[in-house]
Amino acid sequence: MLYAAGFRSLGPVWSRPNIFGTGVPFRFPADPEQGSGLTDAGKALVKRCDELGVLVDLSHMNADGFRDIAKISSKPLVATHSNVHALSNSSRNLVDWQLDAIRDTGGIAGLNYAVPFLREDGRQTSDTPLTTMIRHLDYMLERLGEGGVALGSDFDGALVPAEIGDVAGLPALVGAMRQAGYGEKLVARICRNNWLDVLRRTIG
Repeated sequence: MLYAAGFRSLGPVWSRPNIFGTGVPFRFPADPEQGSGLTDAGKALVKRCDELGVLVDLSHMNADGFRDIAKISSKPLVATHSNVHALSNSSRNLVDWQLDAIRDTGGIAGLNYAVPFLREDGRQTSDTPLTTMIRHLDYMLERLGEGGVALGSDFDGALVPAEIGDVAGLPALVGAMRQAGYGEKLVARICRNNWLDVLRRTIG
């Protein structure tokens, strides 16, 4: 019924366990190796999403759940709003093997703007420079390639850098990309085209 109504993207978990699996809790410093993987209901859900063409979002999934989805799904792996664990030691961020798994399936990871997932110290402060976001983008580009990086935001209650503030401030991030030497083609891929590409390959 939801699919018929236009439903095309699903996050099986948030930061708590549910009937489908275990969401990674918000902890710093920590890694995503916390809790068990998908339940039988979760595995059935992922298989059904694959059949229908519903994107399964890995951003709040713990490590074992991520591995389960990587084994089950034939679709590109997508973490819609997650950053780099090597740069910010938050349980919500992606470690290198997860980034590699996303790359190997032609998936994408979307940059999360929430400051505790950007900062090396994990602090909740909007006094976080845009260069911190560029550091994550640089690392993601190196690990995922130019086709594997996108914007993920997290405007629904998360504290973001003051230079962005809200969606109206996104041109500042685009300007920071250009200042860092990103050409217009790469900026367009990160801001728009990589999402369109993975959606075409996932939901048709």
